[in-house]
Amino acid sequence: MDPEKRYELIVRRLQEVLGGEAIKQILADGRNPKCYWGTAPTGKPHVGYFVPLTKIADFLRADVEVTILLADVHAFLDTLKSSFELAEYLELVEYRSQYYKHVLVAVFKSLGIPTSKLHFVQGSSFQYSKEYTMDNFKMCAKVTEHDARRAGAEVVKQDENPLLSGLLYPGMQALDEVYLKCDFQFGGVDQRKIFIHAETFLPKIGYPKRAHLMNEMVPGLTAGGKMSASDPNSKIDLLDPPEVVKRKIKSAFCEEGNIEANGPLSFVKAVLIPISTLRLDRQKERAEGGNTTLEDGLGDQRTFAADDAPEGSIFTISRPEKYGGSLHYTDFKALEQDFADKKIHPGDLKSAVESALNRLLAPIRKLYEENEEWQTVAEKAYPDPNAKAPAKKKKEKKYHPPPPGKGKNADKPEEPSQPSGNEPSPQPEAS
Repeated sequence: MDPEKRYELIVRRLQEVLGGEAIKQILADGRNPKCYWGTAPTGKPHVGYFVPLTKIADFLRADVEVTILLADVHAFLDTLKSSFELAEYLELVEYRSQYYKHVLVAVFKSLGIPTSKLHFVQGSSFQYSKEYTMDNFKMCAKVTEHDARRAGAEVVKQDENPLLSGLLYPGMQALDEVYLKCDFQFGGVDQRKIFIHAETFLPKIGYPKRAHLMNEMVPGLTAGGKMSASDPNSKIDLLDPPEVVKRKIKSAFCEEGNIEANGPLSFVKAVLIPISTLRLDRQKERAEGGNTTLEDGLGDQRTFAADDAPEGSIFTISRPEKYGGSLHYTDFKALEQDFADKKIHPGDLKSAVESALNRLLAPIRKLYEENEEWQTVAEKAYPDPNAKAPAKKKKEKKYHPPPPGKGKNADKPEEPSQPSGNEPSPQPEAS
């Protein structure tokens, strides 16, 4: 693949690219760019994670070296997302890091993305080093409280009196680019202010700035806002069973003709169509006899178009003939326009999304059900808040007689002992 095609693959379907020329130069030099994508193990990962994880497939196909950062220290710093006590949260973060790795590996396997080409790193493995700590101090010497608060506004939860821990978050994320030796960092567009923060302040402590690539955010199922791990009503977890997926999709905000802040419609654009395209690309590469980076994947690997759809279709809205029959699409724009023109009823769109989503989640749920270690980690990482603590056993009281002359009967005269009846009768003394 020539440099131009590699670059096109790296940046396709992204919402924004900062520093793209630096990536082009690396490709022109015949080198493989290095990138990292990080996630803080807080709430349970939701279906919005399919957006960056699917994009990572494009990076691997373009020979980008990808590091997955499990940002456990960042999770600890953002303690406002937790209702647990500090000591409990320290232990939870460790289990949640393990849980996240299980989830991410399962998603990659289900999509056919080779995990052997990914490098997983835990933040605490390098963020506690002397060198990192000193660079963090240098960063703090250059960054004002206002700078730090503004940088983390979209990512770190803040109140009127933000904790110092949350203000450290953006600077550390910038330093991670240096210590993970990446050429670009990849993340959601909600992290744009942190990326600008990194580009501004890394050169001030002697490090070159990196490029930054951003995917769009999937809106939540409720009206307005992004899909968030901390808002159970806005998201669908990657392990939610089919009946829960059905209930959540059914109650999602999806007003007829409204293409703004429409969760189900945006999910088709950001997740289902890219995965359909990924599967079509794999089929085409194998049909042409060429090498493909992608593996087989798990579960139903067909696109989200009906079997009788025209060639090249990537999504189908199934409807009875009395309602106009099924609609097949080769791109999102046509689907979006039909929904805006009210040619697609919200109920039909929701039904298509529910079916596709349950197909997508089935192999992930199966991996979880077959993995006892993952199940154990899940119980410890996300304990049931309604579970009753085991009742404490009452200590059995043992009677200990008081010593002679003590106790409540100590002042009573001692009564002479009576013969028991089994004792031998006294014998007369010999004269």
